[in-house]
Amino acid sequence: MPADDILLEAEDKMDKAVEHLRQQFRTVRTGRASAGLVEHIKVNYYGSPTELRQLAAITVPDPLMILIKPYDPGSMGDIAKGLQASNLGITPMVEGKVIRLAIPPLSEERRRQLGHQVKEMAEEAKVALRNVRRDAIKHIDADEKAKTISEDDAQKARDDATDLVHDHEKAIDEALKHKTAEIMEV
Repeated sequence: MPADDILLEAEDKMDKAVEHLRQQFRTVRTGRASAGLVEHIKVNYYGSPTELRQLAAITVPDPLMILIKPYDPGSMGDIAKGLQASNLGITPMVEGKVIRLAIPPLSEERRRQLGHQVKEMAEEAKVALRNVRRDAIKHIDADEKAKTISEDDAQKARDDATDLVHDHEKAIDEALKHKTAEIMEV
């Protein structure tokens, strides 16, 4: 495989790792309500795990409340169980045809725990980037050994793979900084 294709594939995987991290960050509670907090929660709907956003309309009427209106009123109990089983630490209140989630303000200790949690998520994403780089370099080395690319081209490709990691690590650090500030905001 040509070095350019290897690098394009590596960049695509790194982009996906950064996007996955941003997706994980959306599920971390901050001091205010957002639909992203619950939309990816899996609910056992007729025996199969289904994302909440496929089962209900999710709205945020005020900064401390999430309102969930199931498309199928019969799924109300399943949704409430799924929310209860999630690690949000918020008890759903079933009221008629809607489920309310009151978002309590975060304590200072909980903010620090969440800050630590997002740092761990960011570190896991960086490890994923390094694994992608390792795999790309392994392919480049194999091509160099098979004499399909020159030694200079192989070295340039390895350097480019390292540059890709640095660029994506900056994106991760920026996302982490933004999320940490959001968590610490009172």
